[in-house]
This record gives sequence, C-alpha cells and structure tokens, in this order.
Amino acid sequence: MATFAKSTFSYASYATFRPSYPKSLYDTILAYHQGPKDLCLDLGCGHGVVTRALSPYFSKVIGTDPSKGMVEQARSSASLPNVDYREATAEDSPFLRDESVDMVVSGQAAHWFDYPKLFPEMKRILRKGGTLAYWGYKDHVFVDYPKATDILNHYAYGDDEWLLGSYWSQPGRSIVQNKYRDIKPPSNEWEEIQRIEYEPGTKGRTSGEGRMFLERTMKLGDCMNYIRTWSSYHAWQEKHPGQKKRDDGGNGDIIDEMFDEMRKVEPKWQTEPWKDNAVDMEWGMLPIREQLL
Repeated sequence: MATFAKSTFSYASYATFRPSYPKSLYDTILAYHQGPKDLCLDLGCGHGVVTRALSPYFSKVIGTDPSKGMVEQARSSASLPNVDYREATAEDSPFLRDESVDMVVSGQAAHWFDYPKLFPEMKRILRKGGTLAYWGYKDHVFVDYPKATDILNHYAYGDDEWLLGSYWSQPGRSIVQNKYRDIKPPSNEWEEIQRIEYEPGTKGRTSGEGRMFLERTMKLGDCMNYIRTWSSYHAWQEKHPGQKKRDDGGNGDIIDEMFDEMRKVEPKWQTEPWKDNAVDMEWGMLPIREQLL
C-alpha cells in the first residue's frame, strides 16, 4: 500500500495505536477449520499482530507484507520460534509449494488485494478443504457520544478538500465500508462457511447490531494518534505540509481541529487535562470464512 511508503508514515505509531483483536475472534476463525494445522499464512501482516496471535495454533506461521518497513516492524516486535516474515504480495507466494498451506488469513488488508490474481494463488497454495479467513473493521464509534461520532464521520468522509473524505485510497475504502461484500471468490471453487457482521451503536457498549468483536477504551490523546495512522490522513498531510499538529509545535492539523469541534459538543471532554479523558470505542467488523472445495 502506497501509504506505508510516505515520508509522514510511522510504523511504530501504527503498531502502537492500531487496535488488536480479541481471542474470541481467533476462536471464531478457527472453529470451522478442519484438518491439519501445520502451516498458516497471514497476508498483509503489517506489524505482525495476527501472525503472532496464531502461532500457538499452528506448527508454523508465515506473515507476508509488500512493505519492507512493515516487515521490519513485525520482526522487531517479538521473536517466536515458529514465526517467519517475508516481504511479498498477497497475490504471489513463490516460496510456497502447491497445496502446502492449511489456512490463509488476512486482517484489515483484504480490501487492497488484486482479486483476479489472488484467488488463483490461494487455490494453488491451499490444500483441498483448507480455510481462507479474512476480516476488516470500519471506522470506530464513540459509543457514549453520538455528537462526537457525527463530527468524526463528517471529517472522515466530507467531500470538502480540507476534510479527509477525498483522500481515502479507492476502491479499498469503499470495499471496507461495504463490509467486504464486494470480495467474491469464484463460487465454483470456494464455499462461504460464515459471515459475521457488527455495526456499532451510540447508546453505550454493545448497543450495536450483530456480534461485537473489536472494542477498546482509549485516552482522547491516543485516539487522535490512532486517527493519524489512517491512510487518508497521510494523503491529507501531503496536500497540507504546512499544517503541523500542536503537539509538534504547529498551529494544528485536521485532527486537532476535529477534536476542537468534538469538545464543543461533549462537555465531559473539556475536563483538563482533556487528552487524558478515556472513552469507549467500538468498530464495525466483518469476519468471513471460506473453504476451498
């Protein structure tokens, strides 16, 4: 993904502020896997959070990512004897033999793949009856603060050149927003075992529809840094290089402005030091499992 090559991108910040996945998600993903658990391949592994989490369940797990910086970040995070990382695209794994993989997974990356090339490669490397599992998450919701959530959505998707909406890479972002419904493996080769969706609400924790997997309590300052890992934000920075965040001595960037507007409508966020105020957040999520026929 081009964002990872931008000069403004921080691999360490990405690893620190991006949400991680709960054990319940992995239990769900693994529940319908049948047969051996010798080799698992994690596509678009990023900083390796999924690769490491699945290491107790397989004899070996390989994480691949096209970004050299991400692979280096993953290798620096932890060393496990049965985990390896390689710089490679999802569509091309020449280091793997035919029908040698038991499970392929991808967390928050499948919307970037080239599907006409991906699925033939998955068919080649997966054993018959093997599992392909992929999931992603939409934007977070402040579950107790609907007004702040409305402002977040305005800044995230507004069409004005000053806002972030026009800076999302497409069609990837639209695929996420449409809950991966646009990803369609060949029906004569794959069987969809299960699709789970969750759409968060703003009437408190678990007030959304579906089965909730991804939630986190964050300080507002950390939430700002999380939003600064968005690809749209890094594209926005390239367009507005003079707009530096206040924490770096600047007059403020689009995220500073967004939170100024949120604090105007959410009195509880005004208590100083306001960046230390903690908020509950949930993400819309969409785990999908496919089995190779």
